[in-house]
Amino acid sequence: MFPPFSHALKVLVKAPIATRQSNRSSLSLWYRMASTNANIWGLQDPSLIKYQSYIDGKWVGAKDGGSILVTNPATGEELGTVPEMGLEETKSAIAAAGNAFASWGKTTARHRHDILMNFYNLMREHNDDLARIITLENGKTLTEAKGENAYSASFMEWYAEEAVRIYGEHIPSPFTNLRNVVIKQPVGVVSILTPWNFPSAMITRKLGAALAAGCTAVIKPPPETPFSALALAELSRRAGVPDGVINIVTTQKNVIEVGREMCENKIVRKISFTGSTPVAKSLYGMAASTLKKVSIEAGGNAPFIVFDDADIDQAVEGAISCKFRGSGQTCVCANRIYVQSSVYADFASKLAEKVTAFKVGNGLDETTTHGPLIHERAISKVVRHVEDAVSRGAQVLVGGKRVDGAGTFFAPTVLSEVPAGALSNFEETFGPVAALTKFETEEEVIALANNADVGLAGYFFSRDVGRVWRVAEALEVGMVGTNTGLISHATIPFGGVKESGLGREGGHGITEYLNQKLITFGGL
Repeated sequence: MFPPFSHALKVLVKAPIATRQSNRSSLSLWYRMASTNANIWGLQDPSLIKYQSYIDGKWVGAKDGGSILVTNPATGEELGTVPEMGLEETKSAIAAAGNAFASWGKTTARHRHDILMNFYNLMREHNDDLARIITLENGKTLTEAKGENAYSASFMEWYAEEAVRIYGEHIPSPFTNLRNVVIKQPVGVVSILTPWNFPSAMITRKLGAALAAGCTAVIKPPPETPFSALALAELSRRAGVPDGVINIVTTQKNVIEVGREMCENKIVRKISFTGSTPVAKSLYGMAASTLKKVSIEAGGNAPFIVFDDADIDQAVEGAISCKFRGSGQTCVCANRIYVQSSVYADFASKLAEKVTAFKVGNGLDETTTHGPLIHERAISKVVRHVEDAVSRGAQVLVGGKRVDGAGTFFAPTVLSEVPAGALSNFEETFGPVAALTKFETEEEVIALANNADVGLAGYFFSRDVGRVWRVAEALEVGMVGTNTGLISHATIPFGGVKESGLGREGGHGITEYLNQKLITFGGL
């Protein structure tokens, strides 16, 4: 982890004469390292890159000097390090958030609106730089990264407006001498834990609501993609967010003790998590020790259904946008693609033709359509799913193997004749594999689609209005896309059912960060 320049200069100036020569060499090394990393990032505003965590308005390192190495998944190139924080730093961050809540929680809705709009405008102003950070640490194409930043910023704008719409309520009393009024107050300190697939948007979808409600936050970003979170912290400072309102703790090897503290510390009043179902269950159990409010967006296994009355070209485009966005690394991407037998061959051939035209590569290359997977573990899971399907009789129409060379790339893949018992129909692949399974009837495919422990999103294509209503209501998911593969934006309630989570984000999700309080006036 690189020390601040001011610290390096202070060491040089205050050092004894006998050691200054050595310190000059160290300072020269600092210059070279900083220059090298500035060249790697290539930002218009290099000050957006921070190599330290953010606690109580200060950029700080780990007390024991530990660090986490972050690399570019497209090249394996080292991007830099961030602190390996532990229990002590986490407690400090939570305490800072608790202290800041005493004043931030009492600010006016208009004040919070104005700061969130400042934040939104700064994110738009720095769109190119923020997108480049996302691409370098996550791997997605620059086009997708710019889209993510716009999506991420939209939560700040949406919740800025929601802040001034936190309405109370008057409830008529059955007694003439009593009046009932309900007010809404911020929950308090919120722990936010986010995944790497949307390094920016998964933070703002939670943070925007928390800030708008009057809550303060401690954020644990993923170790794979911490720099987007730290850049957001820098912009929050510029936007006027007071010290202690936003705190960021980076960790990797200490994640269990950090996560436990974020869930069990009594100062924390709410947990918001996006990630896998097993981790969600673990955090939920920890949060139960103090009965905290919890919002969870956990794993998905989205069915994507193409009926025989669908517009096949539209369905293919929907599958492309839904399945292969982010190289298949999204929680709402199509994981099980069911196609009615009479249109199966047509759909499969058209999808394969489209996928053949994809170009896999570095996300900074303008000709690249799809970037790498995040790490080797992701590659291993995709390989396992493809090999399992093929061993059960599936055919590889396109792709099916890892791309040779540097980086963690897997060729966009279309598998046909995938049996219902294949692993890809029971586990979230989280990779660029479209596994096609044939079905005959509406009743059959609804049963297949609902045969899952999770229920985040589902999609289907049909031009029969009656079928659209029947299937949309029958699918056991929290969100349904009919004749579209894209469903998410700031204004809708995002979340799932069954083991895909609790609560909703976006839309009126600010209510998840508010407590209702009844005030009864007597003696009237």
